Amino acid sequence: MPDQSYRTYLKNLEQQGHMLRFTKEVDPLTNLSAIEWRAYAETGKSSLFTNVKGHPGWQVASQILADRTKWALALGVDEDDLLDWLSITTETRTPLVDVGEADAPVQEVVEIGDDVDLDKVPAVITSEHDGGRYLASGMAVVRDPDTGGLNMSIHRQQIFDRNTTGMIMLPRHARRIYDKYCARGEPMPVSFFYGAHPAIFFSASFTTSIGASELEIAGSLMGEGVRTVKCKTNDLVVPAEAEMVLEGVVMPNEMRPEGPFGEVVGTYADAGESEVFQIKALTRRADPIHYGIHCGFPVTDTQAVMGLGLEAATKVHLSRVEGGMDLMDVRCLTVSGNMALVIKLRPRVEGQAKTALMAALSGPYLHPKLAIAVDHDIAADDLRQVMWSMTTRVHAERDVIMIPNARTFALDKASDVAASGNVLHRVGTKWMIDATIPFGQTADGRDLFEMAMPLNYDSVALEDFLPE
Repeated sequence: MPDQSYRTYLKNLEQQGHMLRFTKEVDPLTNLSAIEWRAYAETGKSSLFTNVKGHPGWQVASQILADRTKWALALGVDEDDLLDWLSITTETRTPLVDVGEADAPVQEVVEIGDDVDLDKVPAVITSEHDGGRYLASGMAVVRDPDTGGLNMSIHRQQIFDRNTTGMIMLPRHARRIYDKYCARGEPMPVSFFYGAHPAIFFSASFTTSIGASELEIAGSLMGEGVRTVKCKTNDLVVPAEAEMVLEGVVMPNEMRPEGPFGEVVGTYADAGESEVFQIKALTRRADPIHYGIHCGFPVTDTQAVMGLGLEAATKVHLSRVEGGMDLMDVRCLTVSGNMALVIKLRPRVEGQAKTALMAALSGPYLHPKLAIAVDHDIAADDLRQVMWSMTTRVHAERDVIMIPNARTFALDKASDVAASGNVLHRVGTKWMIDATIPFGQTADGRDLFEMAMPLNYDSVALEDFLPE
């Protein structure tokens, strides 16, 4: 039976040289986040900590999905085919497979009521001004009280005490479901799970239509239905091979102070208020590996997972504009906190690049406020080439276009809060840069636009000339 945990993936990362194993003691409250952030920034590698201060029996993994190469390895797809494969596969659904607790490693240890103590979990203080310890990799499962359908999504959780956390909900699907419970005056049952197959984590972050089952999308990505187990204190189901589950309720209209928190855009979400998640039960593996996801200044897993979903959804969206375009790549710039993306295309007619840019800025995700179009000869993931294209192929007066008074991403602090006063609703300026060669002047006009590359660049392999 294929493994649906993320443990096999962690082993693959290490075996293929993409992971650093740290055996010296680290402290999740003082230095763990700095070590894993520097490990990826300086080596491009993930981290696994096997000696976590104050938490015997636990391990912590981080920066395990911070680039497209790691995502391709996690999903078992060639990197060059990843976006097209995601675009096709996320359109399909594979039913869940129910299993009993005997086949659910996540229920090897069960703690109910007063036995729950979040101080035993190696939750990390990540950024220097964070308001406290956070669980930032939790995937929440909730059930729509009207339709009975399950929704899965990722939410940050500040730990308030031994059995309560926050649950920040942006105005998306989970928030709509929570509002239904509030209207009924009822608590919303929630089960958070942590440490699951990367396909499940991707699906939890993927923006899809209301009512669609993210867990069934994850099954399609894995090639088989997600094996789930019924929770101990509610009627929700969670992946049976996750590392840990917190079961509980979010009470209607109960709020507590929360934050600040280093967010995906790389700045802090200001201190404010959060709904309160009251925990009724904790279940986990006997030897758990906590996913200590890093959220803060890029590049981290949080930008990469949202960026990959944004890229896949944007590519699908653009395939339906003007009857389809010769679109070659979409890259969300993780270094921009996911607020900029690059689309690589071969325009068929004059003006098509600008149409593509407008569509990219009004796609399924709200994050991007800057979109850049580049030609077929530019590597969309190479900032050096993108910047070169922006300086050599752009006439700013006609190729830089601004769209004022547009709704922007909730965490874009450079944009104004909307007149409603809700800090999650912001209005600002979106802008686009057409860095493609002016139409009709192709790269054959070598004196104007072609890259001046070294002679025989494509046919020379550097390793052939290095000392053996």
